[in-house]
Amino acid sequence: MNKTAAVQTIHEQLKHKSYKRSFSSRFWKIIIYAFITAITLTCIIPFIHVISKSISTDAFVVANKVFLIPKGPTLEAYRKVFSDSSILRSLYVSIFVTVAFTVLGMFLTTCMAYALTRPQFKGRRLLTFLCVFTLYFSGGIIPDYLMVSYLGMLDTLWCLILPLSFSAYNLIIMKNAMMASIPLSLEESARIDGAGHFRILAQIFVPLSKPIIATLSLFYAVGRWNAYQDALFYIKQRVDLRPLQLKLYYLVVQANESFQLESTVVSLTNPEVMKAACVVFATLPILLVYPFVQKYFVTGVMIGAVKE
Repeated sequence: MNKTAAVQTIHEQLKHKSYKRSFSSRFWKIIIYAFITAITLTCIIPFIHVISKSISTDAFVVANKVFLIPKGPTLEAYRKVFSDSSILRSLYVSIFVTVAFTVLGMFLTTCMAYALTRPQFKGRRLLTFLCVFTLYFSGGIIPDYLMVSYLGMLDTLWCLILPLSFSAYNLIIMKNAMMASIPLSLEESARIDGAGHFRILAQIFVPLSKPIIATLSLFYAVGRWNAYQDALFYIKQRVDLRPLQLKLYYLVVQANESFQLESTVVSLTNPEVMKAACVVFATLPILLVYPFVQKYFVTGVMIGAVKE
């Protein structure tokens, strides 16, 4: 009887501890899910608000009655956007610059990361230090402008592609990913078979680095698509070379005045409607790219996170 009572007591104690652990686990799960939900809503709600404003009637926007649900739905603002040839021209410029910038940036990053991971490459530590040094110190805006001016790239598409086409931060990520995911013995086997550096890079390192390449390509593309400051400095005379983000910048600046685009005047009761439509118009293209690289994105950002 004493043994039975002792077993029952131990069983009740274990059950009580298990219930406490289960309650604590559920409590923290609720806290974590609530926190993630709040962060998600802070990202989604502003975008929904902008979409609602862009398809609402001017009178409701002026009266500040539009929050998440459109009032008096209309596509007049989008018709104005698509009817303006200068905005469509800026869209084509942004797409071309973003694609060229991403391709060139990934080419430079991949080649340099491969070179810096080769043990036989002398001076790789010095070059790595110089790249990391640029993350903390830079020349500034004025030297950058003088360099672009001396190279004759002002008012050309090259001033939007070449100066920022290499990122030291992305280089460090690519370098660490290659070192963590591709064993040195694989390169040695290829060398025994007579492969050179270019063949090893093209046929071994690039195929095995698809996740991190897709991830960094997304970083390059999003960064270039959202940038407008360099175009503001370097594109002055050639109005036809202004990217879409710079057009949007001028629209925001002139939001409280009459809405005017170079040779086309767009008359709207409330320029905030047109501004919201342009924000959506500029954001959607880059959002459509994400689903195609999503399967590589999680794998890419996790490379090198676990050390074995």
